[in-house]
Amino acid sequence: MESTQSPSVKKREPNFELLRVIAMLMIITLHYNTHSDALLHLGVPASAVNIFANIMEAFVITGVNVYVLLSGFFLSKGKVKMSRIITLICQVYFYTLIISIVMAAVGASSGVKYDSLYKAVEYIFPISSEHYWFVTAYIIMYVLAPVMNAAVERLTRKQMKTVIFMLLTCFCFVKSVVPVLFPTDHFGYDYGWFICLYLIAAYVRKYNVVLFYNARNSALVFLISCAVIATMSISLYYINFNWGGFAHFQEVPFNLNFFFTLTGSLGLFSFFRFFRMRENRAADVVRFLGPLTFGVYLLHMHVEIRDRWVEWMEHLIGEVPMYSVPLFAWHAIRSIVIVFLAGIFVDWIRKMIFDYVGRVMHDTWLFKKVRQLDEELD
Repeated sequence: MESTQSPSVKKREPNFELLRVIAMLMIITLHYNTHSDALLHLGVPASAVNIFANIMEAFVITGVNVYVLLSGFFLSKGKVKMSRIITLICQVYFYTLIISIVMAAVGASSGVKYDSLYKAVEYIFPISSEHYWFVTAYIIMYVLAPVMNAAVERLTRKQMKTVIFMLLTCFCFVKSVVPVLFPTDHFGYDYGWFICLYLIAAYVRKYNVVLFYNARNSALVFLISCAVIATMSISLYYINFNWGGFAHFQEVPFNLNFFFTLTGSLGLFSFFRFFRMRENRAADVVRFLGPLTFGVYLLHMHVEIRDRWVEWMEHLIGEVPMYSVPLFAWHAIRSIVIVFLAGIFVDWIRKMIFDYVGRVMHDTWLFKKVRQLDEELD
């Protein structure tokens, strides 16, 4: 999820780091809507808050795709280092094991959902068990990145376009119009869709494709795509509520691999390619925050936390007000900001620990071997 640029070699581009921060805030918003149970439900009368939450969902659903596009854009132009993969896996284990131990130590472990054996497997093998579905898909994509980069460099432009079009047909175009669920459709929550996004970003990077011509058009594509998602979601809800039918298709606009989710993601990504931040304190702040956002995800989506943090927010700032749109929005904003800042703080601590370990073990056999592997991959 993080850019592969090294700050010591080249400063991170603040416009992309700002987009990384915004994308994570969008992802937290998605989880807030889900765990506050604010979205529309089939067959249940809609409130103003439900409709507002669906509209909000439509404008943040692009966050996950944008995060992957950023990864593909940067990873495809650099060397994928073994040390980076190992660090990424260690970061996942840091959160998986430390949080689990802490929650068990304070007697807050949620042992009711799984038997002890399966729960232990989730903690010891977080990637294989999909403790975090995003991490599983992302690491598979990351491991395949050298293969995809080699293909990107060797394929002609026409060949790349053909491959991307065929993948989009399989993962996106057909499912976006056919109102039935295909067994192969995982709604974009898997590595197949991530690979598709990676190749799109790699194509944009390699040929410097100017999506939608300018910032204004890019913003319009994002806004119109999100408006279409919201309109479809709410309209299909009312069709189903009043006459029945389209039960499956009502959820499709909120799939990561839905056509308008893709166009909205590309519009937002394109806008920030045109956007330029001034080199000032704000640029330094987003450069600091951007690399830590992955930790925000790992913290609030840990299996012991993901179903409970909204409840914790209710203890802290009051119950989710489902009777008032302004109050709901204010509760959502405060909850999302608190979770984001808490995640940034924890991952900053994690980074300092990792940096210290890296300095202490720099000359050990293990670290020398990893650096050797990095050189061989170059």
